[in-house]
Amino acid sequence: MQNDLKLIDYLRQRHSTPVAQIKEPGPSDAEIEAILSLASRVPDHGKLAPWRFIVYRGAVRGELSAEFLRLALEKDPELSDAAQEAERTRFLRAPVVIGVVSKAAPHVKIPEWEQVLSAGAVCLNMLMAAEAHGFVANWRTEWIAYDARALELLGIAPDEKAAGFIHIGSSDFPVPDRPRPELSQIVTYAGEGRG
Repeated sequence: MQNDLKLIDYLRQRHSTPVAQIKEPGPSDAEIEAILSLASRVPDHGKLAPWRFIVYRGAVRGELSAEFLRLALEKDPELSDAAQEAERTRFLRAPVVIGVVSKAAPHVKIPEWEQVLSAGAVCLNMLMAAEAHGFVANWRTEWIAYDARALELLGIAPDEKAAGFIHIGSSDFPVPDRPRPELSQIVTYAGEGRG
């Protein structure tokens, strides 16, 4: 996001860049830390920080992608060439992939659902923080977020969940906006409001 772009202007045009259009360069170590610092500034009832981050960059992205292909072929040995290529490059589509891991758990005071929502807020904040640093980003889950073997490879414990994998890099691809819901279809006024 350009430094002179106001937040309201950014929100009016916010969109996700397709992962196929994300390329080098990615953020530096210092930029990643700045992005993570901003991403963590979300509503967090009880100050539990019920989420954590895993940064995947460099060669580990290819190693994980090869493992994803192996797991996918175990599930479906007849996987098409295109599907195999998608697995082989799953974490190579962007220079940096950041896993947002939900640590939501029962708590005496804070509902687990609120902890889950906080992890979702982290994901959206990370998209905006990446854009604020001049990068593009895409929030993905895909099958790896729901497969126990893939989660173990990714460093996510059995009592944790993947809230998302944020792919961050650069792009010069013009992304057209997609249709957005009409407010009349999604808004209900209760009490004082539009009549």
